[in-house]
Amino acid sequence: MATEFRVSSFFARWLFALVLVLGTYNPTGHSFVGWVLDATSEFGPPMALVAVVLLIAWIVFLRATFMSIGLLGICLGAALFGCLIWLLIDLGLISLNATGALSWIVLVVLSLILATGMSWSHIRRRLSGQFDVDEVND
Repeated sequence: MATEFRVSSFFARWLFALVLVLGTYNPTGHSFVGWVLDATSEFGPPMALVAVVLLIAWIVFLRATFMSIGLLGICLGAALFGCLIWLLIDLGLISLNATGALSWIVLVVLSLILATGMSWSHIRRRLSGQFDVDEVND
């Protein structure tokens, strides 16, 4: 079935979320935020177009994430990843002084939470057999 949810479906959503997050901001400066803050950049139609496209993408991802896992799910996901990062620091695999590495990790975690939110209804249906239905006001 073409609409069946697979691991590759999650990875596709994660890839789109990662592109969105890193395209908006990343520590290298090669992002929308870096472009806007660049002293040589001038606001014009290309920058406005990219801003609107990013805003639309963020709204789609955030709305889907809030509708599927809610604020509690987002907080639990952040707590889970926060504890994993803490464990990696405690094991000496990551240094608190490596702010660049920590920035990248936080950005990847944000994309994972967004991808989970985009995928959660499918994952829940596979695990429990229950469907999620959005409420529709007539």
